[in-house]
Amino acid sequence: MILYDYLIVGSGIYGSIFANELNKIGKKVLVIDKRNHIGGNCYTENIDDINVHKYGPHIFHTSDKRIWDYVNNIVPFNHFSYRPKIKYKDKIYSLPINMMSLYQVYGVKTPKDANKKLNEVRIKNENPRNLEEWVLSQVGPELYEIFVKGYTTKQWGREPKELPSSIIKRLPIRLTYDDNYYFDTHQGIPIGGYTKIFENLLKGVEVKLGVNYFENKEYFDSISHKVLYTGPIDQFYNYTFGKLEYRSLHFETERLDMSDYQGIAGMNYGDVDIEYTRIIEHKHFEFGNQPTTIITKEYPKNSGEQYYPVNDTINNNRYNDYKKLMSNETKYIFGGRLADYKYYDMHQVIGSALKRVKEEIKNFGYL
Repeated sequence: MILYDYLIVGSGIYGSIFANELNKIGKKVLVIDKRNHIGGNCYTENIDDINVHKYGPHIFHTSDKRIWDYVNNIVPFNHFSYRPKIKYKDKIYSLPINMMSLYQVYGVKTPKDANKKLNEVRIKNENPRNLEEWVLSQVGPELYEIFVKGYTTKQWGREPKELPSSIIKRLPIRLTYDDNYYFDTHQGIPIGGYTKIFENLLKGVEVKLGVNYFENKEYFDSISHKVLYTGPIDQFYNYTFGKLEYRSLHFETERLDMSDYQGIAGMNYGDVDIEYTRIIEHKHFEFGNQPTTIITKEYPKNSGEQYYPVNDTINNNRYNDYKKLMSNETKYIFGGRLADYKYYDMHQVIGSALKRVKEEIKNFGYL
């Protein structure tokens, strides 16, 4: 028996936006999620009046004013900008690599001197074959050791020479003193935490939590005209072509009886013998002055929740096989980072969801 126009599997960004837009035009929607909370990996939990990013830090950034206005109409954002530091051999350096970093390592004070020094230390390579070779060709061995080698080895569980250079090209290298991690025009954190976004998006939408779609897939498919699926695409097809590889994270969160632990939201750790990659101090995302603080250490691992797709040739070819199956579906819609097997920033997921749901709404003659 058909009970809903749409079943949406997953209450993260993609699914919640889809549900919100369909609800606006009167479509009957059911959202289910295997977790006991909404919001997917963006979920924040309030502890001691501090909004804790339960699945790693999420900093919203975009140069698309349309997307920025869209999220601020849901929840107002503050002006936080991400300016992390990295600790290596008990010294702290500015991130991303910028003039301050170059001054700390080489003592250079001007862009001209910095460029001259980089030209001296770069290992010339017109065709870098991997991440290590690309970084060495950009900044040379000393900066590579401090800023990239240990952190990357821990993050991906592989030597940098075994990884594609595309992974690291997101990291800016600047000959200015600008230490803002992102280039984007707009940047911030939702005031009161990310969970407020999902509460507002899903207002008036039926939501069932702690529900595993695959434990009763036949039933859930039977009660809706269409299904939006935002989970792992290999699981949807019962791993027909094998599992898609991801890197995962283990989080260790502590409440500390002090007002400030590290003085910054994010501190990376570049030493390979320190197991965690970074420590997040959550209160700094919203400029908190609470008497206590909450910190989270991030430990990369292979198994567990899927965070970072390993987009090498083998996995991408495997995903393309799944994509061919997806293209033949009529009842199912697929979207989001797990269904697309791609690492997305939040603004990209929002843009993708809005585009796809508008195509769906157009079929009803509303646009």
